[in-house]
Amino acid sequence: MNLRSCLLLLAAFAQAFAVDWSTAPKLPHKVVPGWAQLPAGWNFGETSGVSVDGRDHVWVFNRGKHPVMEFGKSGQFIQAWEDVPVMSAHGIKADPEGNIWTVDVAGNAVLKFTPAGRLLMVIANAGRGPGDDNSPYAFNRPTGIAFQSNGDFLVSDGYVNSRVVSYTREGVFLRKWGSKGTGDGQFDIAHDVALDKQGRVYVADRTNNRIQVFDLNGKLLAKWTSIGQPWGLAYAAKEDALYMADGENNRLVKLSLDGQVLGVLSSFGKTPGKLDFAHHIAVDSDGSLYVAEIKNWRVQKFAK
Repeated sequence: MNLRSCLLLLAAFAQAFAVDWSTAPKLPHKVVPGWAQLPAGWNFGETSGVSVDGRDHVWVFNRGKHPVMEFGKSGQFIQAWEDVPVMSAHGIKADPEGNIWTVDVAGNAVLKFTPAGRLLMVIANAGRGPGDDNSPYAFNRPTGIAFQSNGDFLVSDGYVNSRVVSYTREGVFLRKWGSKGTGDGQFDIAHDVALDKQGRVYVADRTNNRIQVFDLNGKLLAKWTSIGQPWGLAYAAKEDALYMADGENNRLVKLSLDGQVLGVLSSFGKTPGKLDFAHHIAVDSDGSLYVAEIKNWRVQKFAK
């Protein structure tokens, strides 16, 4: 391979172009004030996760009295589960069949529920103690989950183990990859995971300030730097693009699947439309964005 080919390959592998955020395109989305119509006297706690199911219903995971809540697309309250056996909310995701999966960061557990809140599957140690890097069915402060179209899934595990773990739809362990560090294929907080329709795996490598891209076997395909600090990821199939919650910089970023910044939205603040610790993100069939915020104790909708 000649020098020019080597340079082109390196450029494709490591997206590291500096972004001038002051001139980056602005996303067209506008906040929908007061979107979540909570029952009288109810509040969210620290809001860590949000997901949209196949009906465009929005599921919110928070650290308040009612950890799992379901809303309609226009914000109407549908239900909250009475008994949610979690210690501390983190990620939430609806699977292709409409079941709801929660990631309990303090309880080191991934839990599968029916949409009515009936527990169907638990992946955790007895007593919910932490597992080590080699544990196939236990985690150490896990963070997120993503699904293939066939129901197989990946868990980002997370703050301590810093790895990705792959399972069949029945919860049978397939493989794992990653370890703590700054090198290629390593993570310093694997904070979320997403999948595109080609089966590429996007991992929010939070403290390393990058997204790493893999195939389903854990082979590293690319790494994107200079895109901010990824906390939450959501793949938008209609746009074939990735949305990112940049929690450190309190903004939302739209990325092409080669890591180029296509648009940005918002900044720090407490009022509607602003962000404080944008932790997780979801996108509905119309391209509206839903953002869970830790410090503002809310989920906001941004519509086109």
